[in-house]
Amino acid sequence: MDKFIQKYLTHLEIEKNYSPHTILNYRLDLAEFSKFFGDGAVEGIEYSTLRRFLAEMREKNLKPRSVARKLSSLRSFFKYLQREKVIKNNPAALLLTPKLDKPLPHFLSEAEAQQIIEAPKSDKISDTRDRAIFEALYSTGIRVSELVGLDSDDVDFIGNIIRVMGKGKKERMVPIGDKALDAIKAYMDKRPQQAKAVFLNKSGTRLSDRSVRNIINKYILREAMRQHVTPHMFRHSFATHLLNRGADLRAVQELLGHANLSTTQIYTHLTTDKLKSVYDKAHPRA
Repeated sequence: MDKFIQKYLTHLEIEKNYSPHTILNYRLDLAEFSKFFGDGAVEGIEYSTLRRFLAEMREKNLKPRSVARKLSSLRSFFKYLQREKVIKNNPAALLLTPKLDKPLPHFLSEAEAQQIIEAPKSDKISDTRDRAIFEALYSTGIRVSELVGLDSDDVDFIGNIIRVMGKGKKERMVPIGDKALDAIKAYMDKRPQQAKAVFLNKSGTRLSDRSVRNIINKYILREAMRQHVTPHMFRHSFATHLLNRGADLRAVQELLGHANLSTTQIYTHLTTDKLKSVYDKAHPRA
């Protein structure tokens, strides 16, 4: 079992270009199933085996989303084994995915976004860097992993474009506003050393995802903002504010780097709430 899992994970990394984070999730899910199944031959796994495994997961009071993820991992793994002719029939083919409610993403109001962006106020290099980080996240809607992965050569100061490496190692070009570019330039001009990465820590090496989260938390406490703010909320706010101001949904899909329009459509629920609010306030017969 374990040797097939390793082959499958290698397939995801090399042929599918999955991110290390995604591969880790698959590894954990499949290792959990392997422990449940034991030392039997993979050919002996049946539909009933998978049903018992999922039943055990539910007994542990796992959330439906966690169960659905494990199911997705198993379905993909057995599909791979069938394609490689390791097994004749896919025992996971008939498993039903639990119905999931899509949680609406949390986002900042325009005033809250401005408040946190303008929170770094001193001339210290750390504040200059933090302002550039906030401006870039809100201006482009890129993921925090894409932000910390930015190299100096990825920023086109003349064309107002940055090049980012998204999920599945897919490269895309993203527009960036003048205010964000000015903030990045101010930071890069102030840095004592030249470096490949745009955003650096105190040691002069590339900033990490966790460091960005810690930076945001520092300013949330300083500004006494009531809600918990994550780097991804800048991305949610970027999409929501664009749609609230009339941006086309497919254009927002391209800007976010979503493979499917359905992923972007969750933001339409937020803009619909905004429209209803405007209607209720403005229409005489509302």
